[in-house]
Amino acid sequence: MKHYEEWKDREVLIDLRNRFATCYRNPDGSIFYVEPQFYTYLQGYKMLRPEGYQAILDKMDEIVRKNRKVVFIGQEDNPLVETEHAIYLTAIDVADQARVLVEDKSRGSDYGD
Repeated sequence: MKHYEEWKDREVLIDLRNRFATCYRNPDGSIFYVEPQFYTYLQGYKMLRPEGYQAILDKMDEIVRKNRKVVFIGQEDNPLVETEHAIYLTAIDVADQARVLVEDKSRGSDYGD
């Protein structure tokens, strides 16, 4: 479990069932987990769209305040955290809600059938 700089002002909770993600509690009692792969993706947004990084963090706070318990996951089909009464969101989900988009400049595949 890593303590991330972005949430250094939040209380860290120890959840022995979910040791692979850092769990934070806000002053209002709302709780959120940050999985390591989510944080890696978040840092990718910081590198590619630094002007939108704070908007993503603000959107995360808004989502947590509204939903009370959120798990920020790396992979939608393979979350590391299992907890009840939470919503699960990827970095793409949050960035989309914050309207911070990264253009896909990949060429695609040259393979034909």
